[in-house]
Amino acid sequence: MGKSPSGPRLFAQEAAEFSNRLKIPELIDGTPAGNARQFQLTLQQGASTFLPDTVTPTLGINGDFLGPTLHFRQGEEVAMSVQNLIGEASSLHWHGLRVPAIHDGGPFQQIENGATWTPGFRILQRAGTYWYHPHVFDKTGEQVYRGLAGLILVDDEESQQLDLPSNYGIDDIPLIVQDRQFNEDGSFRYMADYRDLVMGSHGNVILVNGTINPIFTPSTKLVRFRLLNAANARTFTFAFSDGREFQQIASDGGLLENSVNLEELELAPGERAEILVDFSNNQNVTLVSLSRGPNFPVFIGAMSEMMRALNTEGFDLLAIHPQTTLADNGQSPDSLVGIEKFREEDAQNTRPIRLSMGYGQRSGEDRGPGIGARNGLGGGYGGGNHVINGRKMAVSFVNARIPLGSTEIWELSNNSPMMHPFHVHNGQFQILDRNGQPPPLNEQGWKDTVRVGSGEELRIIMRFDDYADNENPYMYHCHILEHEDLGMMGQFLVVDE
Repeated sequence: MGKSPSGPRLFAQEAAEFSNRLKIPELIDGTPAGNARQFQLTLQQGASTFLPDTVTPTLGINGDFLGPTLHFRQGEEVAMSVQNLIGEASSLHWHGLRVPAIHDGGPFQQIENGATWTPGFRILQRAGTYWYHPHVFDKTGEQVYRGLAGLILVDDEESQQLDLPSNYGIDDIPLIVQDRQFNEDGSFRYMADYRDLVMGSHGNVILVNGTINPIFTPSTKLVRFRLLNAANARTFTFAFSDGREFQQIASDGGLLENSVNLEELELAPGERAEILVDFSNNQNVTLVSLSRGPNFPVFIGAMSEMMRALNTEGFDLLAIHPQTTLADNGQSPDSLVGIEKFREEDAQNTRPIRLSMGYGQRSGEDRGPGIGARNGLGGGYGGGNHVINGRKMAVSFVNARIPLGSTEIWELSNNSPMMHPFHVHNGQFQILDRNGQPPPLNEQGWKDTVRVGSGEELRIIMRFDDYADNENPYMYHCHILEHEDLGMMGQFLVVDE
């Protein structure tokens, strides 16, 4: 047993016994159809029981809440059929996958209510944990909050040779972690006050795979957890209540070169990680999210108060009670897969990306109207919007045109008072450095979403190959979904010149 995890925990669900069996989303492989594998998905209205004797109106995919786990294999063709029956326009974005822009599922591939969208693409990804969710203008946050999201698992030959736990639902367990607020009538309480507008929507009840107060009973000594932070805005710091060590084996875009031993792991909205946990001691333990102490300056005004409260709550997430007798399913490997490293000298362009905020959180150089206390990273009163490089998302404005086959370095900076998880569509990037220093070992693999803290500067490198489209753009944006909906998003074309 390791040392106890640092930081206090606040239990929004402490009075409830963790006794609900963890739901495992159905794994679907699709059906053969010609040279492709066909997947049928229906976005639909539903009703779910999270709280005792209370029904919550929800949205789901092939069900009442969340969607099935889609099982893809590298190199295969898939044909998707997505029917929308939720009563308003929606879409489905394949988060982390390299697909043609017209099939990316972004805001320009909107599915009207009653319509069916039929994208198809080749699975180019390496083995990993990806996900899918709506991506419509102004409504992404609300539709994800109500339940539209699901996991994607990709396999490849290299990963299958590693003999990792891969018995889905037994020793290979998806954990889709979200936080929610509820109204007295049981309905979701979304965007209830000004704080949600500023910080994104945070809740005080945890759902894991749509299960409240969940419990999981391992039957094997080693378990592979696929962690997805599917919250709209909350950052989770995963750890175990007894401080035990675990191994991270994968990040957003697949396996790492080597496993990384950790006692805690921070994931922002949109980020994923795969971890291996040893339960051979048969001890009950709880997967928790640690609180973080406030680290924002104190000055007069609601903004300072909000920033100091951000992510200071901690939660119990999942009770884990191993069986008395556990099957021996191998050992966790130290060495995993090789990763081609992009070289800085091969980049044809360097592109600055500056993340800034408004609504009372004016960023450092954005003076705006009014006066007030400032710390160089936002503060004071009024002015501004949620923007990237000073621009709010505009349908008619293409922020960048990038030649097919080129490699670029993006210099990410954040002059706002809070962290932003930055996501780029159409593939995976690598982190060159964080504030001039090499990234930690568990960030040295493939990423599609990266945390950019207040005042931080990061450099990422990405190759834009596979698909060109001079008309249909990809998106880049903050993955705090309310910030995305409010304009912290841009679009780029990969062009064949």
